[in-house]
Amino acid sequence: MSIRAPFAIATATLAFAGHLAAQQLTPQQQFAKEVYKELLEYNTVNIGGGTTIAANAMAKRFRDAGFAEQDVFVGGVQPNKHNLVVRYRGKGGANAPKPVLLLAHLDVVEALKADWSPDLDPFKFTERDGYFYARGSQDDKAMAAIFVANLIQFRKENYQPDRDIVLALTADEEGGCCNGVRWLIQNHRQMIDAAFAINEGGRGSLRDDKPFLNGIQAAEKTVSNFKVVAKNKGGHSSVPRPDNAIYDLAAGIARFSKFAFPVNFNPVTRVFFERTAAIETPEMARAMRALLQNPQDAAANAIVSRDVRYNSILRTNCVATQLTGGHASNALPQTAEVNINCRVAPGDAPADVRAAIIKALGDSTLEVSAAGNPSRAEPSSIGPEIMAPVEQVTRELFGGIPVIPEMSAGATDSRMLREIGIPSYGVSGLMTDPNDNRAHGKDERMRIKSFFDGQEFLLRLTKLLATTRTVP
Repeated sequence: MSIRAPFAIATATLAFAGHLAAQQLTPQQQFAKEVYKELLEYNTVNIGGGTTIAANAMAKRFRDAGFAEQDVFVGGVQPNKHNLVVRYRGKGGANAPKPVLLLAHLDVVEALKADWSPDLDPFKFTERDGYFYARGSQDDKAMAAIFVANLIQFRKENYQPDRDIVLALTADEEGGCCNGVRWLIQNHRQMIDAAFAINEGGRGSLRDDKPFLNGIQAAEKTVSNFKVVAKNKGGHSSVPRPDNAIYDLAAGIARFSKFAFPVNFNPVTRVFFERTAAIETPEMARAMRALLQNPQDAAANAIVSRDVRYNSILRTNCVATQLTGGHASNALPQTAEVNINCRVAPGDAPADVRAAIIKALGDSTLEVSAAGNPSRAEPSSIGPEIMAPVEQVTRELFGGIPVIPEMSAGATDSRMLREIGIPSYGVSGLMTDPNDNRAHGKDERMRIKSFFDGQEFLLRLTKLLATTRTVP
């Protein structure tokens, strides 16, 4: 890189930050920023923290704004991990359509100040260089703050939608056994029952600091873990033998590392690759189109799979994540074990994944744990009922960029809603640089302009969806 390039980048960044500082925020934007700051400065880490303080604070904001007591619920199975559910009343009546559910989680992953830059604190809202910094600034307190601010804005405007709007701010999305969305489904299903839901999971992408595409998540993988165990009678290490549990396991894992599951398109990923091919490089675009036409095309598969993002949604993926072995430094190992973490694509049965792992290991003496029965959810429909409103607001705010359906390689709470028949879509209008994704990591941040663009995007989209009776 030339010496002039960093200088130019720094100059542009400072100019951008100065522009934002000089820009006068609207009252709605200022209010959203205040809510965002308040949420970010609550330590709501999943382990050792809790969401109740944030849920109560947001409940107070709704009550102060005039929401009826019966429309504001705070509760949960654990006293430190409460959820908030708020209902914004529509026109009602016997023929009123079912509500739209707005979903965001209040819990965040752990963060230590020592792991962040010295001048940043993960639980102190910091604004600089055109970004908001704090743990949860991306995942997922931006959407939570925007939803809160927008519903209160609706109240000030006396806006009356055709359908009710339900907001759920939840605990335990980042982990936990028994709270959050699952607890609400099991104990207060009627509160969050909806025609469809808007959640995290699909973000917009920036290229050269300009909106490039807008994603809408309509499917996600499920998680299965398999234990692979090698056993041996062991013995004294002074008398080694060719048979060795660690060697046997290592040889099997080495064979497994060369294995890839076959390409598995579903309705969401097929549209994803069709639309992404239109904006990719010529070589990648040709490979994507060839693979869509023939999933067994080895050459096309190799090109597309080189990109780890595309590979993660092209197929079921399994990877070794934890390794243990032996019981003493001076003894031949009697047991060696590896955990294989699988992200299973819709349509692939865990039992079939297990069978493929066994075959790839190539050693019948290795034991592989049972597949279990993880929850599975079919992709949500991506018909014009949902795509048209998202595309309309995208055009209004970001111009002619494409809206691309996505399947998450990770997991969100949308899966649990899909399991009970509530179509769920991850879409936010929050534009981020895919090469600077700091969620769950050091110095997590949200671009200031993206936050306010996302606020306007979700305000317009919510109004469209709340007054469109044809949405499923």
